[in-house]
Amino acid sequence: MGVGSTLEYFCSLLSSGHKQKIKRKKKQMQTVELKVRMDCEGCELKVKKTLSSLKGVKSVDINLKQQKVTVTGYVEPNKVLKKAQSTGKKTEFWPYVPYTLVAHPYTAQAYDKKAPPGYVRNVEISSTSTLSKQEEQYTTMFSDENPNACSIM
Repeated sequence: MGVGSTLEYFCSLLSSGHKQKIKRKKKQMQTVELKVRMDCEGCELKVKKTLSSLKGVKSVDINLKQQKVTVTGYVEPNKVLKKAQSTGKKTEFWPYVPYTLVAHPYTAQAYDKKAPPGYVRNVEISSTSTLSKQEEQYTTMFSDENPNACSIM
């Protein structure tokens, strides 16, 4: 075996190993928050044990009062949700956001009495549909696109 063929051999090993690494997609470290209906410490332990057994999970934190489960690790959110649902408990992705992060004025129909203090339900609302006809008239009154707009010189 000559030097040239040895180099080719090593290059082929390195390039094929590199291709294999590209094919495997590594999961990213992330945090998945769930709302899980738990009534007692037994429920809490069952959920914690079940989610801890999931591959890639680094930690499972449970706030029984808020019914909130936080899973951190190299996991996929949908797999975490399905694993939590396998306990037989009512489970959904954490539906709340801190009140300080929502646009104001906050729509009344989105308030949720079950939300923890300082949180409101996360509701996607398009800004155009929330404007009333009167508000829309006021916003377009001074618009450059409106040919009948008031112009003050």
